Amino acid sequence: MEASWSSPAPGGPGAAEPQLQRFVEVEAQRQRAQLLVHHMTELCWEKCVGKPGPRLDGRAEVCLVNCVERFIDTSQFILNRLEQSRRARPVLSESAAD
Repeated sequence: MEASWSSPAPGGPGAAEPQLQRFVEVEAQRQRAQLLVHHMTELCWEKCVGKPGPRLDGRAEVCLVNCVERFIDTSQFILNRLEQSRRARPVLSESAAD
């Protein structure tokens, strides 16, 4: 009697592997997003808040809003550039193969 380990039966232990992989990817993305928010908060806080008190003064509030908006704008710009580069790359590699 020979066991076949290379191809799991449908619904068997290997069937959950893609779901587990997807779960791990989603959790890794969630962790990166949390780290990014934490980093952004720390940067903007250090830049805008001189002396913490019971309330934010108007200048600190405006500074924090602007800091966050610039951070989001910059992140979006970088993501768009990377996406454009990714789209352009296959076209160049296909023409180089010909």
